[in-house]
Amino acid sequence: MTYAAKDYAKLLGMAGFSDTLLKNHFTLYQGYVTNTNKLLDTFAAMLKEGKVASPPSPEYAELKRRLGWEFNGMRLHELYFENLGGKKPLAAFPAVEKKLAAAFGSVADWEKDFRAAGTMRGIGWSCSTGTASGWRTSGSTSTTLRIRRGARRSWSWTSSSTPSWSTTA
Repeated sequence: MTYAAKDYAKLLGMAGFSDTLLKNHFTLYQGYVTNTNKLLDTFAAMLKEGKVASPPSPEYAELKRRLGWEFNGMRLHELYFENLGGKKPLAAFPAVEKKLAAAFGSVADWEKDFRAAGTMRGIGWSCSTGTASGWRTSGSTSTTLRIRRGARRSWSWTSSSTPSWSTTA
């Protein structure tokens, strides 16, 4: 399967984000898509040439680890871009508030945890995910909340904006 980069130019001019920041992220995203496709082509060639064995070679193993990085970078950017622009506060989603409070002690404690993960030194993303077994926050620099059951919702903020939720069916 070949992946194509999606066009998110409609986000340019959005309040709270500079066009330079968005364009830089569009370029990063396009790089993740390109590298995902290159790695998938490499795996197809390795398989065809009989270079896939058990146990796998160090080259194969390292390329598989790299694919996870590139593919996740591609998908996380898509989720991020597709969920920007929410206008509703978290309070508009009382069921989510209740689950966050149950998992973290309070919504304020969840937000502290999420913001701390989002401002860690490093590379990557900060994601809060809700599943039947509870809520978790992981990563290092983003603003995406993905709810596995039902609609996608994202928690978004910048240093100059008010946190808001958006919902995509």
